[in-house]
Amino acid sequence: MKVLVPVKRVVDYNVKVRVKTDGSGVDIANVKMSMNPFDEIALEEAMRLKESGKVTEVVAVSCGVTQCQETLRTGMAIGADRGILVETTAELEPLAVAKLLKALADKEQPQLIILGKQAIDDDSNQTGQMLAAMLGWPQATFASKVVLEDGKVTVTREVDGGLETLALTLPAIITTDLRLNEPRYVTLPNIMKAKKKPLEVVKPEDLGVDVSARLKTLKVVEPAKRSAGIKVPDVATLVAKLRNEAKVI
Repeated sequence: MKVLVPVKRVVDYNVKVRVKTDGSGVDIANVKMSMNPFDEIALEEAMRLKESGKVTEVVAVSCGVTQCQETLRTGMAIGADRGILVETTAELEPLAVAKLLKALADKEQPQLIILGKQAIDDDSNQTGQMLAAMLGWPQATFASKVVLEDGKVTVTREVDGGLETLALTLPAIITTDLRLNEPRYVTLPNIMKAKKKPLEVVKPEDLGVDVSARLKTLKVVEPAKRSAGIKVPDVATLVAKLRNEAKVI
């Protein structure tokens, strides 16, 4: 059984994001980049399924610039058997990524695709759902528990009212939530082994996919700074300020 795990290269979650002075986007010059945390959780889950004997091969996939190879090598150090990079300098939107992943799924024929529910840079939360629609596969989003057995996958997902459990027939798509697992620490021996694992590089044209942008970014600005809080002497003053100044009641 083959599992495909898309992984995205994003600004590291510990880095404070800075907006370019011209407002055209986020400044990533000399900024530490790493694997999207949600995708890291997806890869960890795929590895646990493989270690339990229910999966035979895990393939990590990334779409983007040449430096995404570093992200794939990290994925292979975690345990992925091989990597595929769809190399392009175009700014990829969720729809374009979903189209690329569909083309790869048609080529690789995986029984399961596990990906993070969203990326921490654009927070779109769209790619998994779009991919499921394009492939016509069942999907379970925001997974907090995954059980694979007898050709079916049972997914417990987090919803507003609590937990919901879905049973999907394979092939299927799962998007992962933060509480699914705790990703493992990448060891130096595994980093060295990852350098010898196969990494295939293809272009969007090779897959017959048009990745031209459908959206145009007009301007990127930082969120407004929060004003400092104040202390009020009594409840009456608090209510008055909420009504007259904040206008929330």
